Formats: sequence, structure tokens, C-alpha cells
Amino acid sequence: MDTRPGHFDEMYSPDGSVRETFADYGKWFENEDPRQLIKKSDEAEALFRRTGITFNVYGDGAADERLIPFDLVPRIIGHREWARLERGIEQRVRAINAFLYDIYHRQEIVRAGVLPVELISDNVAFLPEMIGFTPPGGVYTHIVGVDIVRIGEDEFCVLEDNARTPSGVSYMLENRETMLRMFPELFGGIRVRPVGNYPLELRRSLTECAPLRSGNEPVVAVLTPGIHNSAYYEHSFLADQMGAELVEGHDLKVVDGRIAMRTTEGYRAVDVLYRRVDDEYLDPLTFSPDSLLGVPGVMDVYRSGGITLANAPGTGIADDKAIYSYMPEIIEFYTGDKPLLSNVPTWRCSEPDSLRYVLEHLDELVVKEVHGSGGYGMLIGPAASTSELADFRAKLIAHPQTYIAQPTLALSTVPILTRAGLAPRHVDLRPFVLMSPGQVHMVPGGLTRVALEKDSLVVNSSQGGGTKDTWVLDD
Repeated sequence: MDTRPGHFDEMYSPDGSVRETFADYGKWFENEDPRQLIKKSDEAEALFRRTGITFNVYGDGAADERLIPFDLVPRIIGHREWARLERGIEQRVRAINAFLYDIYHRQEIVRAGVLPVELISDNVAFLPEMIGFTPPGGVYTHIVGVDIVRIGEDEFCVLEDNARTPSGVSYMLENRETMLRMFPELFGGIRVRPVGNYPLELRRSLTECAPLRSGNEPVVAVLTPGIHNSAYYEHSFLADQMGAELVEGHDLKVVDGRIAMRTTEGYRAVDVLYRRVDDEYLDPLTFSPDSLLGVPGVMDVYRSGGITLANAPGTGIADDKAIYSYMPEIIEFYTGDKPLLSNVPTWRCSEPDSLRYVLEHLDELVVKEVHGSGGYGMLIGPAASTSELADFRAKLIAHPQTYIAQPTLALSTVPILTRAGLAPRHVDLRPFVLMSPGQVHMVPGGLTRVALEKDSLVVNSSQGGGTKDTWVLDD
């Protein structure tokens, strides 16, 4: 087993011994036939393909449907480590929700001089249409994905926040289902906390955020852009698992001041719309007038209290990587406490001193677009060519406010199964957080994304990454 220096391997100690959290799994693995495990891996891929667990990658004007590679070696987290993460993530999510309420109301954080006003007023993700409006239950961030990286035995930090339309939970659930089907004996011998109740928890959480005028059993629907969207599988999967209707914009219209969906028995009012359509396409009467994906008039119904939109429009500003750089101050401002989970050190290229530093150390840093996602528009300095560095240097000089930079982290590794045996690969973790009035709930674990190429730090599926089942051990 290769235990390269410079990073923390979660399964193996530097001397090659198996760490305590992986001890039971390590004993099981030693007794397995590697050829049979490779065969199981091929079976898992065939199963995912039959089930239709694919996503679309866009490029060159067309969509390429792909399977996200699944690795059979689980990522295992001890219950004490998880308890620490849970506390830190809950603190962060509560602070983000308080921040969103504040910036759409009195903007106390700006008045206090903690955040520069232009970071909000000039931000394309800030929606003036939400000013003065409070969503039902005061919840903006119904579903949040927080990307966590581990850089040491006791060092976890947040890489980014996903409060707009976080994706990937269907892969977390399907990964577990696949492992349970293929290796039932593992779960008989190792006490792994379950994740399969997520769809029911999601439905419960959403219905608790329904408008006051809804009945005893609020109607929940999932709004999808349609079959050509990269995450369509997830949209249909979650709707099915929740027992909710999957709808597109053309299935909905305003009826008697409510949003109603077309059914075989006529139109039926919807109380909660879990929307997977971006803000700009949500309502052609309020935002982009040429959108065919949204629902004309939905924002008027929303502001009148006739429906809950999850997540609330305007939450995308919390995903902004310049806002991210202020998260330690945001957490302390709204909670009165220091962050339990650290941020990655971040240089805001809009600031002249930071830009100067970034330009001088470009080959050492990771540079990201402030509004970027999915691993697109990113430079990894140590892996970049001379021409790539020159191109990015020109972009930074021309539009510095568009970028932030961070050090190249030594992300932890977890082994993957290859035909030559186990090999370490870098991972991150996206736990999924559900928020309802007065309650924050987290499924134990989340989606572990893994960079399948040796030494690669890019785990995004759109950039060739894969996924693993994430186990949180019980007490």
C-alpha cells in the first residue's frame, strides 16, 4: 500500500497499519479474493447503468451522458469525528440562514462594517425582489450541502457552501443501497449508521416549512428543468422516494392565487415546491423573460404567502466564494462564537495586495471563479502548464473581482480498488443538511467524492471524479 508523505491517509497509518476506524473493514478485506472484488466492481457499474444513474456533462454545444464511477472501498468516519463535524456544520448552516435573513432586511452586518456593502449590492446572486420578504418559517436554506476536506488526523475544514440547489444526495443513497446488496455480511459485522431515511426526512422537513394556509397534509412537488438537465436522475429519484410529484414548468400555473399542478383530475394546489431550477429561470415575469423552465407568476404567489420555495430565491449569494472568505466573521457575528470548522485561507483578488500576492505565486495556488461551480473555470497552479498560467494571469489582471485564490491543500486520501490492488486517492465530503423552523437535521455521512486519477485534487464528477459510500460508525 502506497502511503505517500504530505497527506493524511484515512485508512492506513504511515507505518502501513490499518487505523482504528477501518480496523473491522481491514480484517474483512484481507480475507477477500481481489479478483472477486473486481468482479463485484464491474457488477456495480452494470447495476448503475441499468438503473439509469447517469448525469450529463455539457461541452462543445452538446450533452454527454455519463456514469459516475463508483468505488467499492467505503470512506469510514468514526462517531466522535462525525459528532465534531455535525456541530460545526450546524453552526455554519444556522449562521448562513441568519445572514440571508439579515441581508434581505436591515443588513446589520454591513452597518457594523463586517462586510463591504458592494459585496452584496454588486453581487449578481443578490435578488432585490427578496428585500423585506421573510420565507415561511424564516427558512431560506432548506437543503444545504457543505463541502468538507480533511487535511490531518484532527483537521477538517470547509471548502465551500452549496445553498442554491445542492446535488448528489441520490448518489449517496444509491451507493449505500449497492453496498448493502453486494456485501450484506459487512453490515452485519460493522455497525454503520443508516442513511436510507433521508427522503422521508426531506419530506418531513419540507412540509414543516409549508405556508400557514396549507392543510394538515401539505402537497409537495419537485420542479425539474427536464430530462436534459445534468441532475435529472436525482430529481426523479427524490420525487419518487418522497412520494412527491415531479413537475416541469409547463405543468404548473397560477389558479386562484395559488400555484397548481396539472393532474388527471384537474389542477391541484401545491404548498411546497422543491425547485431544482435556478433563480434566473424560475419566473419569466420576474427574472429572465425568455425562460421556458419556470412558472409565470410564481414569485407573486410566493411573496403573498401562497407557496414555499425550497431553497428560497436569493440563497445563491451564500455560495459566492468572496462571501465564503468572510464566513468566519459571519459565523461570529450571528452566533457570538468562533467557528467550530475552519475556512481554507482565501485571497480575494479584488483587493490589490491580495491580487499582487496571487500573481506572484500563481503556480502554487488554486484559483477559482467567485460564482463558479462543478470544477469549471478553475486553475490548479502546481498542475498547470506555462500557457495555462499565462492565460489565467491575463484573466486575473483584467477581471480581478471575479476570482479568489487558495493554497493547494494536501487533501486526505482513502484507497480505491484498482486491478493492481488498493491505491490512495484524494477525497472530499458533502454532508447534506435539512433545515426547518427550529431544527437542523443531518443524515450521518454524505457523499464522498474521489479523484480517480493519481495525485489529482479535482473530485467533481464533471471533471472525471467518482464516488464512494460514506460510513459513519455507531457508538
